[in-house]
Amino acid sequence: MSGLSRGLSRRLVLGSAVALAACEGGAKSQPALAPPLLKSLKDSAAFPVGTCVQVSHLDQPLWVQLARAQCSQLTPEWEMKMEYILQPDGTYRFDRPDRIAAFAKANGQRLYCTTLVWYAQKPDAFVNLDESRVSFASAFDNYITTVVGRYRGQAVGWDVVNEAVAEDGEGWRQSLWADKLGDFDHMRRAFDLAKAADPEAVLFINDYNLESLPKKFDTFQRLVERLLKAGAPVGGLGCQSHLAADLPGGAMTRTLQALARFGLPIHVSELDVSLSRVERRFAPRAELERGQAALYAETAEAFAGLPEAQRFALTLWGLRDKDSWLRGENAADAPAPFNDDGWPKEAAHALADGLSGGLYGNAKPRR
Repeated sequence: MSGLSRGLSRRLVLGSAVALAACEGGAKSQPALAPPLLKSLKDSAAFPVGTCVQVSHLDQPLWVQLARAQCSQLTPEWEMKMEYILQPDGTYRFDRPDRIAAFAKANGQRLYCTTLVWYAQKPDAFVNLDESRVSFASAFDNYITTVVGRYRGQAVGWDVVNEAVAEDGEGWRQSLWADKLGDFDHMRRAFDLAKAADPEAVLFINDYNLESLPKKFDTFQRLVERLLKAGAPVGGLGCQSHLAADLPGGAMTRTLQALARFGLPIHVSELDVSLSRVERRFAPRAELERGQAALYAETAEAFAGLPEAQRFALTLWGLRDKDSWLRGENAADAPAPFNDDGWPKEAAHALADGLSGGLYGNAKPRR
């Protein structure tokens, strides 16, 4: 029997036992949050395992229970980005970021923050800035200094520069920040400012599709080299890892191994595995689900195989399917390790096994 078959068999046995217990409890008995993983994600790993969070999740008892059980790190999904914090009149609002930070602290979870500089954001406060009163550079400096400084001593790290590389790999993305402060200089400036505001936080440059677009990955690595050569305090490399379920096996392993050459901490920062963003759109759903489980396992195993000092964290971009941003793109997608009700899918078991070097590590299923 293959490793995958053994894994499926023991899941079925465990699931059947839970279902039988629920039936024996009578019609009024309430099912548990989920049949348990053989070991929780955070307990399976020798490094932090995280998820993204929105304030709305904190009012959902089942999400709170699941996040406490599975995760040791939290990343605000969007409520610590400029789109939320910076108001059109230039004032700041911190109510939701503060609540997420307080929740993490109360539950003994690390707080990771994203993001300071993102090409996609052009807030009104900067677009309409009266530069006869305050310069663009001063407003930029003040934003980063204020926001990073507010969470000094609590945030373990920041995505300082997010998605800077053009999708086709032809250089860097155009942005308001590049236009006003220089295509390279605005990135260097952001790292210097963040370092001054919180010297202990690990500062990351973060991007996506590094595992699937070789030219983009090459350009990303050259940008990292240039930043380091210029003396920018880049402290880590973020690999978002928004994967499609039919990504060829080995791609994530090669990507993480290539990033490891820099000797910096690595963050798998936004991991999910889409069943809808696949090239093989007519592949059977069950086959795609097996591919999804295999990719979760491979990513976990490859990350766990990095040198200890380089394993910053592995963060899921949504614990449950219904929490995922990909649902807004395709309502039929199911990219997370847990289903809408918080029950572990085969992907969750594969992830836990990969984190702990279990049966997926001994028999890698292939698509």
